[in-house]
Amino acid sequence: MNGLALYQRPAEPASWRIALPHTAAAVPVARALVRTALAEVEHAADPDTAELLTAELVANAVEHTDGRGPIELVVELLPSGCQVEVHDPDPAPPGHLTRPVIEEPDPWQEGGRGLLLIRALSSSCGHRPTPSGKAVWFRLPAIPGQRRPA
Repeated sequence: MNGLALYQRPAEPASWRIALPHTAAAVPVARALVRTALAEVEHAADPDTAELLTAELVANAVEHTDGRGPIELVVELLPSGCQVEVHDPDPAPPGHLTRPVIEEPDPWQEGGRGLLLIRALSSSCGHRPTPSGKAVWFRLPAIPGQRRPA
């Protein structure tokens, strides 16, 4: 075939699962895994947004949960988009992810915007209990006709 090729969605879902250390070193590893997974199957979800939101989820898990065990990153690539989950040992729901924001964050505060960013840039997000704590997740849609760089 000559000319531009349009993205063809994978017929079967692809998924990756990895245990990460409960340290800041987990963030760049998670970013790289998401970007590589999207590129490997030439998926049409936006890799920059996926990488950014994954970094926010992992950083929140590292910063706001007890560091007794590893956290787990799960990446699922579906024909309709991608879903990223971060599992951690803390059963408490993350603040500001699914409940309404009552007040805007202080513009001089360095933190406190990660979950707001996830809400704003993902097509959906949430959390659910797991046997060992909770999973926090977001979804991004596939962008039809978008070509992935080789």
